[in-house]
Amino acid sequence: MTDNRLVDRFGRSINYLRISVTDRCDLRCVYCMSEHMTFLPREQLLTLEEIDRIAATFIELGVDRIRITGGEPLVRRNVLELFRDLGRHQGLRDLTLTTNGSQLERFADDLSAAGVTRVNISLDTLRADRFKAITRIGDLDKTLRGIDAAIDAGFDRVKINSVILRGHNHDEVLDLVDFAVERGIDISFIEEMPLGDNGDHRAGDVHYSSHRIREDLAGRYRLIASAERTGGPARYYSVEGHPATRIGFISPHSHNFCDDCNRVRLTSEGLLLLCLGQEHSVDLRHVLRAHPGDDARLRQAIIDAMQIKPKGHEFDLDSHTVLLRHMNMTGG
Repeated sequence: MTDNRLVDRFGRSINYLRISVTDRCDLRCVYCMSEHMTFLPREQLLTLEEIDRIAATFIELGVDRIRITGGEPLVRRNVLELFRDLGRHQGLRDLTLTTNGSQLERFADDLSAAGVTRVNISLDTLRADRFKAITRIGDLDKTLRGIDAAIDAGFDRVKINSVILRGHNHDEVLDLVDFAVERGIDISFIEEMPLGDNGDHRAGDVHYSSHRIREDLAGRYRLIASAERTGGPARYYSVEGHPATRIGFISPHSHNFCDDCNRVRLTSEGLLLLCLGQEHSVDLRHVLRAHPGDDARLRQAIIDAMQIKPKGHEFDLDSHTVLLRHMNMTGG
């Protein structure tokens, strides 16, 4: 029996770890980073072996869901070895990848063989000109081929993640759902989170709420609230007449999801972030490198960190103040 000791001071059990393996990406999405980013020196990153060791300790403490994120995780050299190592851990029942899809045509089959159960793929528009504008340097066809490769690879679930921005892509909500329904995959709509100065817009100026999206869909699709959860903050709806597709809404502004938060994040440089919208953290890289081989110390550092997990984020769309940490540094 796994000994789950990861309970924070508000009584919330933590069973979900999101791991960023790199802050680098082959795109420059406007809601994720600035156009001209300075990335971390490679020696500051956790090694793949260190990431696996931290993950193994979390699994021993009852975490049974891990998501690998970035930046774009598939640009990290030899990252398939990490997926293979994680896939061997007993007690891990869900291993998910979040990706922009640009590398999936190459990696999808190997990821499935390594034990990845679900893949979440960023797709905010189906128009090539808008895709180039939102990603700054991206190729829509490459991402679409990646989505098809993921579907063919046989993962348990494939899902599209769409960040909806008023004036950028809010008029494509129906088209994106049509795309998901036609392929029998899921889609989640995400309200932008004010992380980092991206040099493109202020989050409050482009906010498009989950409620507005549901209104946009109502004329074509009947959504039925579902109790099904995948471990994250999304609230899911089934689609009448289309049983293979679920529609999720991640609503940090219009529906705060902090009360039942079960997640923590590990950045690529080894900071254990206790909340997406706060700066409370513990430096696990320091613990590893200052005390090599001391698994007990690492385990205790993780347990102790639960006592500084805050009650929730404090995103404010009306404020001109944002966290300095970009999304690519945080991990999706």
